[in-house]
Order: sequence, then C-alpha cells, then structure tokens
Amino acid sequence: MTLMEEAKSGRVPREIDLVAEREGIEPGKLARLVAAGRVVVPRNVRREGLEPIGVGEMLTTKVNVNVGTSKSLDSPEIEVEKALAAVAAGADAVMDLSTGGDLDLVRRKILDALKIPVGSVPIYNAAVRNDLSSQGLFNALEKHARDGVDFVTVHVGVNKNSLERLRQDPRVMGVVSRGGSLTMKYISDTGEENPYYAEYDYLLEIAREYDLTLSLGDGLRPGCIEDASDRAKYMEFIMLGELVRRARQEGVQAMVEGPGHVPADEIQTSVKAMKHLTDGAPLYLLGPLVTDVAPGYDHITAAMGGVIAGMAGADFLCATTPSEHLDLPTKDDVIEGTYVTRVAAHAADLTRPGVRERARAWDLQMAKARADLNWTGQFEAAINPARAKQIRHRRGVETDTCTMCSELCAIRLSKEAMEREAARK
Repeated sequence: MTLMEEAKSGRVPREIDLVAEREGIEPGKLARLVAAGRVVVPRNVRREGLEPIGVGEMLTTKVNVNVGTSKSLDSPEIEVEKALAAVAAGADAVMDLSTGGDLDLVRRKILDALKIPVGSVPIYNAAVRNDLSSQGLFNALEKHARDGVDFVTVHVGVNKNSLERLRQDPRVMGVVSRGGSLTMKYISDTGEENPYYAEYDYLLEIAREYDLTLSLGDGLRPGCIEDASDRAKYMEFIMLGELVRRARQEGVQAMVEGPGHVPADEIQTSVKAMKHLTDGAPLYLLGPLVTDVAPGYDHITAAMGGVIAGMAGADFLCATTPSEHLDLPTKDDVIEGTYVTRVAAHAADLTRPGVRERARAWDLQMAKARADLNWTGQFEAAINPARAKQIRHRRGVETDTCTMCSELCAIRLSKEAMEREAARK
C-alpha cells in the first residue's frame, strides 16, 4: 500500500510517526491529515535512509531549494556542493532542475548525497534527450521514479483548454515556466493533448508503484506583475483541483504549485482560491515575487510575498536566490536564498494555526537573551548563528552592548531606571 492508503486504513506508518514527533502533533491526527490529502510526506519506496518531512495543514512552513546544471554550466560536483550547502542552511527539501550535461548522473549524485526529500522535473530530461513525445515523457517520469526521486513536478494543468484561455487573454510575458512552455511546444507541434493530462491514469499508476508524490505544476504561472491573476492561471487551478481529487482516489499523494509574480494585495486572494479549488491540498509556491524591478534582490521580493502567502495558507516555499532572472546561482547565492526564505517561513509560522505557539517560543527565546544582553544566548537563538557572530565581531570592538548604542543602550538604561524606581518604593 502507499503511505496515503496506509493512513486511510487507520495505521500510522513509521514515516508519519517520525514527522509527528518532530512537529509536535499527535500521530493519529497527522495520519488522518495524510489520508485526507491535506498533508503530504514525500518519500519514494526505493529511497533508503530518508529523513521524512511533512508538508501541509497544521505543520511548519517548509523550504525547498532548487539546484541543477544548465547547458552553460554543467558540473555535477558543484550542484551537489550547492545541495549540501542548502541542507546545512536548513533547507527541508531540494529539487534538481538540471538541463545541461549528464542529467541522470547529476540526479543520482544528489540523491546519494542527501537524506532529505529530493524532487525533479522529468520533462526536462525528455527535452534534453530530444524525445519530447508521449512515450518520452513517461519514460523520463519512470526513470526519475526508479532512481528514487521523492516528488516530481508534472505540468498536467497545461492543456488545450487552458491554452485557449491564454490565447483569449494575451499576456505581456506569456508563459515563463520551462515545463509549461515545453508542454505548449508538444501540443503545438503535434496537435495532440498534453500526455500527462490525457493519460493521467497511467501517470497515477507509475506514481502509485513508487509512492511518488506528485507536485502538480503551475505551468501557467504569471511571470510579471501585469500578468498576475488572469483567466489562464485560474483555469489551471480549477483543473489541478480536479486532478488532486483523482490522485487521492488512487492513494497517490499530491500537492499543488502556485505563482509566480503577484502584487502584494492579490496574494491572499490567490492563495485562498488555490486552497479552496484544490480542497486544501498542500500548496507549494515560488515567492510570490511582489515586484518585477529588483533583479539582484529577488530573494527579498520573494520572501516578502512568501510571508503574505504563508499567512494565507501556503505550506511550502521555494527559495529564490539573488541570481533569479540573472544567472545560475552560485553556492553563496543558494545559502543566502535558503536563509532568507527560512526567515519568511518562520514569519509565516508565527501566525500559522497549530504551530504559532512553538514559533513564538523561539522568538521569546531571542527576546529574553536580548533583554539580558546575553550574546551567547542571542547567537544560539539566531536563524544563522555564524552570520550573527561575524557581524557582531567584525570591527574587533568588544562591549557588552552593541556598537550602535554603546553606553546609550536602551535596554540597559530602561532596566537601570526601573531598578531605581523599585528601590525608591
């Protein structure tokens, strides 16, 4: 049986038990959420030594980090190094988006190096092999599953119907998803329907065999603020909701991907619509980026959108790096993007039902250390202790307060004032 089927039968599989212990949730309750499809625990049956995570309702907001080669830069060793750096920075999952060099080798090296869930996009393999055919797409999917990938992005919502909506409502930037554009190419070249959509039952058979979690991709996500919240995007959401239901009926775990570039005042509506149309399926978002004009700072624009999305119900944030729109990320870019996205995820958790108490306990730990001018305690509570220590000591001036306030430290002055007031009474 698949993990979802075990949960439906009333059992609590080991993976669910481990996630429940880590999340501080009752195992039976978590199993019921998995059975209902409102939480996914990505894990391929062929993967050994995996440290499972849960994504969805009542759980902490998770962070995924993308790595992968390009045709211009295709070193497997560098991508593995980036993946390990992301894990060290606190990533919960990693996706291999390789499009250059030996894609199979890169994927296997990343899988061998990591113990956290690994995702991929099989259509890239088919495209790189010049086998963008129905059989080529399914061959790529099954190869990734056999290798042990835990979750895959499949752009099942890009089909003739959704493309007709796009034709009737033209965009400034068209389709910015690589997988979405490759699917469009297949449809336009052959005149046939998207194979993953037309033969979705076969796709579910493969996923069920390997207990592969499906990440139903947002192939029509908006690539700029002007294109946000259009008919094509919402048409895709409607279809993804229908496909989520069919996956659940077959005992296959599924989550849904979302946009993209969305102005801040439209994010809540977008997230709540996706959650409603997909019956509470775990929601996996890139960003959303709240402006188009910040190349070099898009890890920040994405984090801003990620907080709003997390407050509205998003469950899984994909890290954006400073290189977004500009270059293949370096190791340092990946580290920076991971930490910034973790900050966004935690900020969302401070408001998230089921986890806000634990999230706020972490902030309280930091507040108490600051109140006591306890620098060791502050470093221990920091999301990136090494960065905090480096900034604290970089000038070589050692005081018990920060060098911004020095002897005018507000915390010390107010504490001394309160102590004097107490002594008078």
